[in-house]
Amino acid sequence: MLDKVSISVKAGDGGNGAVTFRREKFVPYGGPDGGDGGKGGDVIAQADASLTTLAFFHNGKLYQAENAGHGQRQRKHGKNGANLTLFVPVGTMIQTYDEYGELLLIDDLTNDQQCVVMASGGNGGLGNSHFASASNQTPRLAEKGVGGERKSIVMELRLLADVGIIGYPNVGKSSLLGASTAANPKIGNYAFTTIDPMLGVVQSTKERFIICEIPGLIEGAHLGKGLGHDFLRHAIRTRVLIHLLDGSSASPMDDMIATNNELSMFDASLSRKPQIVVINKIDKEEVKARKTELRKLFKAAGIRIHFISAQTGDGINDLMDEAFEFLQQHPLPALPKEAPILNPLAINRGLRVEESEDGIFIVHSPGLERMVAGSDIRDPEVRRQIGGRITSPRLRHVIERAGIKAGDRLRIGDFEWTW
Repeated sequence: MLDKVSISVKAGDGGNGAVTFRREKFVPYGGPDGGDGGKGGDVIAQADASLTTLAFFHNGKLYQAENAGHGQRQRKHGKNGANLTLFVPVGTMIQTYDEYGELLLIDDLTNDQQCVVMASGGNGGLGNSHFASASNQTPRLAEKGVGGERKSIVMELRLLADVGIIGYPNVGKSSLLGASTAANPKIGNYAFTTIDPMLGVVQSTKERFIICEIPGLIEGAHLGKGLGHDFLRHAIRTRVLIHLLDGSSASPMDDMIATNNELSMFDASLSRKPQIVVINKIDKEEVKARKTELRKLFKAAGIRIHFISAQTGDGINDLMDEAFEFLQQHPLPALPKEAPILNPLAINRGLRVEESEDGIFIVHSPGLERMVAGSDIRDPEVRRQIGGRITSPRLRHVIERAGIKAGDRLRIGDFEWTW
């Protein structure tokens, strides 16, 4: 089972605005009619309850939404790019990297059909029909479409279960899951029998709930040893833990302490989850013989224990009823959200002017930069019209405050202007 994958996503680019003019039989001097570019498609993740693995994304390839169409004459709007929807299991966390290389949560898909936009498509550029004015009735200006977002995405599946079964390897977790639900886990005497976390539905005498087997924890699991981080994180989703111990172990108490230490060192919140402590393999004579001893030992530590046999089913119904009672006492908490992801297209939208090392004043303005990129700056008339916008009162004030003097050079994208 693949429950953590890395992929790249690229939203569609916005279409360019068009520079066109009306050409009609009885309108010899028709005005501008260039249409706007379409919006690029988004890349969307959608939770699907029928899926249980992220294996489809194991190749880590680039997933790209459709680019938008360009604007056309007669003010025809360019075609919007189609969205790309990626279907993932319920319980998938969608994350991306911030500027420091740290993972940030975009969203946590905990409900069926829940959606989140992983990468937003670029907006389309404006056609020249938007730039007509009394002083410029034949604008040859248009905007280039905004490029779609590109992100490296980490998708991590954390199983959604009400109750998690934890314990050392071979204590009988898979047997308990199989005996209490209709799940059919692989069972055998191996160091790590369970390779994939297993879910099952318990129908107790009181209610239904979901139970999950958390595969074997060993000393050092919080450091990644054994099955380590790959499965410890599944315990985070659970509300109650059944801590299963082997009654034939030399010291079930020491086993419980060691397992709890691994949980707390991986995530402190795990050590605070309510636990039901269970001694398994009561069907064995050696365990029956020490039943009174174990009860006294755990009672001295203030721990109430249950005795079951996952092999014969003895005590399992009472255990499941106890688990349901615990769930009633511990309702589902709201999942914490990390800092939201900021849309880079919304950052630094304000006009800004800075002087470069070679003495050129550089204007940073998304609108003007897109206009320069979307217009034919080789055309003298286009250069004149851009110059008219540069000397508008608002922009002129900002440029002059930056310290520009007559004869200095000014740059916007690929366009240079002598002040």
